[in-house]
Amino acid sequence: AFILNLAGVYGQDNSKDKQYKNVIRYNISNPLLFGFDRYVVLGYERVINDNQSISINVGRASLPKLVTINTDSFHLNKDTKNSGYNLSIDYRFYLQKENKYAAPHGIYIGPFYSYNHFDRDNSWTLNHENGNNELVTTNTKFDIQTFGFELGYQFVFWKRLTLDLVLVGPGVADYKLKTTIDQDLAADNKQQLQDAIEQLLTQKFPGMNYVFADKEFKADGTIGTWSVGYRYLIHVGFAF
Repeated sequence: AFILNLAGVYGQDNSKDKQYKNVIRYNISNPLLFGFDRYVVLGYERVINDNQSISINVGRASLPKLVTINTDSFHLNKDTKNSGYNLSIDYRFYLQKENKYAAPHGIYIGPFYSYNHFDRDNSWTLNHENGNNELVTTNTKFDIQTFGFELGYQFVFWKRLTLDLVLVGPGVADYKLKTTIDQDLAADNKQQLQDAIEQLLTQKFPGMNYVFADKEFKADGTIGTWSVGYRYLIHVGFAF
């Protein structure tokens, strides 16, 4: 009886000390900005040794609903298509000297890469001077690639529930915006429509007014630039 009791106690202690090396999680920060129906990104983190892990996140990401905008000649009608996706990967070094617990619990640093692709079709009404209206459709593709370095902290509550905070994530980003207009328009109307699309994006994306400041569309309807990037995320997850 004593041996069986000792074995049971030993097994129970092992369970308490067990460190789970896998975490599945859900991004809750970006949905707060873009909408929970437009941004659904899931992640997986795997601890590969005592103080290092690798994680990947992937899922749906689409532009937030655009507000109605009017120019001298154009009126935004609606979105006819709105799609996109997010992919990111990071490698984490959990700081052993700073952490009381083993990974994936504690403060970490490490490099990250993030890619966002957005694809949207819009319909517009072009008001001609003679009073006639014309329907104009546009396709907008917006790509953001970010390379950076992050600092974060991951809490683990009750051994299973995780709260992951990427607190600081500076980096450099490649921004590419391309707009295609299905109809042939006069040069001034085309420029006016492109400016309206750029204005809509800068209203919905924090910092885009800085990124696209003094940038103009090229003849092929593109804007491309390298600028600063930033990553801030909140994840909730489950360790197993």
